[in-house]
Amino acid sequence: MNKKIRVTILDDHQNIIDGYVFRLSADPQIEVVATIGFGELLEPTLAEHPTDVLLLDLSVPTSVENPNPYPVLYAIPKLLQAYAGLNILVISMFAERGLIRAVMEAGASGYILKDDQATARDLGSVVVSVAGGSIHFSKQAHQLYIKHLSKESNLLTTRQQEVLSLCAAYPNHTTAHLANIMNISNSTVRNLLSSAYLKLEVNNRAGAIAVAQQQGLITPPPTIHLKQDTRPRRSELLPRG
Repeated sequence: MNKKIRVTILDDHQNIIDGYVFRLSADPQIEVVATIGFGELLEPTLAEHPTDVLLLDLSVPTSVENPNPYPVLYAIPKLLQAYAGLNILVISMFAERGLIRAVMEAGASGYILKDDQATARDLGSVVVSVAGGSIHFSKQAHQLYIKHLSKESNLLTTRQQEVLSLCAAYPNHTTAHLANIMNISNSTVRNLLSSAYLKLEVNNRAGAIAVAQQQGLITPPPTIHLKQDTRPRRSELLPRG
């Protein structure tokens, strides 16, 4: 039996949590292991309930006593460093380009807007995809983020090329392993990969490697030479005349 994808949900509205649970419970590959409503509960919850995908609302209060917003942008890289197998999918009502940029640069695996009904209906598939290393955006969030990227060079940065070349050489390495090789944090690797995916117009490692190789941005795969059969043919072994 395949291992289930474990999901934790952080949102301060119970009706929204119930909706997520309802959608996710329809997928036999997914198990919701925890739901919480305050940011300060997140770290102890993840320590108690190992999680593959965290659905993270941006505007939750810090605690019962502290209604101020939980510092998500500070927390994301910290959590990704502590839990190497964790993927964070942000779900928010805020369609702000600067916030989307900051969330992705912190290492999140995607940005979904709460009014994105198409993604809500397909939430289980999105979670499975993100758990497998892909990224996901709501259409509007994607357009806003692309505008941000368009202000930069459309070419991959040297660091993005480095990480993709490592991915091509070691396709089964985890993000944590790549981070260890490059001597950088997990969140930095995630950000390098996700921004490369967007520039290359793909949503996962395999696609990014293929496109980068096609465009000559990283070393192409080796050409496979078929070994020529030098054994004599049967007809050559038969006596002549």
